[in-house]
Amino acid sequence: MGVMTRCWILLVMIFAIAGYAQEEEILWNPDFRLKWSDFRGEAPASTRIAAVTASGISYRFASMERDGYYEVEYEVNTFFYPQKSWYQPQLCNDLVLSHEQLHFDIAEIFARKMRRAMDSTRFTENVKAEINAIYLQTLKELEDFQDRYDAETNYSMNRTAQLKWNMQIEEALKQ
Repeated sequence: MGVMTRCWILLVMIFAIAGYAQEEEILWNPDFRLKWSDFRGEAPASTRIAAVTASGISYRFASMERDGYYEVEYEVNTFFYPQKSWYQPQLCNDLVLSHEQLHFDIAEIFARKMRRAMDSTRFTENVKAEINAIYLQTLKELEDFQDRYDAETNYSMNRTAQLKWNMQIEEALKQ
């Protein structure tokens, strides 16, 4: 049996009055690439999983009623959580690291999708519920996409598929 990687998607909801998580986090940036030193969590002793990437989408917003509808100012971000991410050095290589980076990058693609949905929605007095529905739908689609990614790459063990996904996600991030 091969070594597997696994992605944990942290479902982090942050509203305008709430603060960000207390732990150190890394905001997604197109110029930043994960390094193994960013994975600071402790790996379980008895696992065949090579690495876990903890990343997620968060949001916060403020709204104001104007002429019968609500104007919304919002922020949607993608974060990597070093303390919840771990790896086993003896099982990892550069291909596995690229696999883990793509989990983080895929979360950013879905953060962008959420931003587009927010931009195209005309909010009502139910703004909080409407934003939460957009968020939950985005997370569902993100989770399904991450699962498909892991299945098609066999957790990075299918090198050809992994390299194909690397190129596809790189192109998607250029848009």
